[in-house]
Amino acid sequence: MKSSLWRIAALLSFSIVGGSAWALDCNSAQTQADMDECASQALNKADAELNQTYVDYRKRLDKSQQNQIRDVQLAWIKYRDLTCKYATSRSAGGSVHNMALQSCLTEKTLERTKELKALSACPEGDVTCQR
Repeated sequence: MKSSLWRIAALLSFSIVGGSAWALDCNSAQTQADMDECASQALNKADAELNQTYVDYRKRLDKSQQNQIRDVQLAWIKYRDLTCKYATSRSAGGSVHNMALQSCLTEKTLERTKELKALSACPEGDVTCQR
């Protein structure tokens, strides 16, 4: 009997937490929870693209440059996080804060991805770029 109750509870929690059949339409999200989820999804997508761009670019560099770009990237992450924390500080404690923070992080992450893509597309012979 107890085993059956645990199975039912597990199925209910699965359907509530992660197993729902509907997909969130972020173009028409209206609740704060939905907007937060959409902001989270956008940040995850932007972060994945940045990580792949970074890995691809870093592979092309020599060991010294790989260490340098790693240090630059770690500093950039700290800069991004602190910048967005400051930029959204007025909404701290409010229901919109999480969405605002994630939106800022997404924007900065997309900008950094463009920067790394530009670096990796540097023309041969351009001494201002690291290839």
